Amino acid sequence: MSLTRKGAATRQRIIEGAAEEIRDQGVFSLRLEDVMGRTATSKSQLFHYFPGGKDELLLAVARYEAARVIDDQQPELGSLTSWDAWWQWRDKVVARYREQGDNCPLHAVMSQLGTATDAARTVARELLGHWQDQLAAGIRHMQDAGETAPGLDADREAAALLAGVQGGVMILLSTGGIAHLEAALDRGIAHLRGISVAIPA
Repeated sequence: MSLTRKGAATRQRIIEGAAEEIRDQGVFSLRLEDVMGRTATSKSQLFHYFPGGKDELLLAVARYEAARVIDDQQPELGSLTSWDAWWQWRDKVVARYREQGDNCPLHAVMSQLGTATDAARTVARELLGHWQDQLAAGIRHMQDAGETAPGLDADREAAALLAGVQGGVMILLSTGGIAHLEAALDRGIAHLRGISVAIPA
């Protein structure tokens, strides 16, 4: 859909309003009438921008919340250029999820969409791919600086670290405890830092 600047702003306002409604009331209580009231939009406007109705709006909210996952880690995630920077990123991730607790808007929306649907999988792939790419870029920077082994597969190491983080987040959502997330981050970074750099013979 090609939108004017005003149209794009209205569409974004609806998405952000729906996201706020979900954060306040939960995804299962979401009603389009409440979104219209929160965003001062009409039914015709809402269906103009989201002709597929609630499911299409939820998918847009999922993309919005996925982008927030990355945005909330910046600028640290995009500046992994020293071990201090890596620990600062770690602290920011822990703080974000500690504040969020077991109430994860993205997880709630994805569950409502159905995690096996093509659309939901696309959102998840985009999020995790972007996240992994930035971690891998940080690892490559540390390799170039001689701070970790040059022979490491940066993409694979980033994938392992991200898998640990996601596992810690899932345990947090199930139990409310953040210790596993902290352990995954601490061990993942310590692993990268502790790998010996080979000295040429």
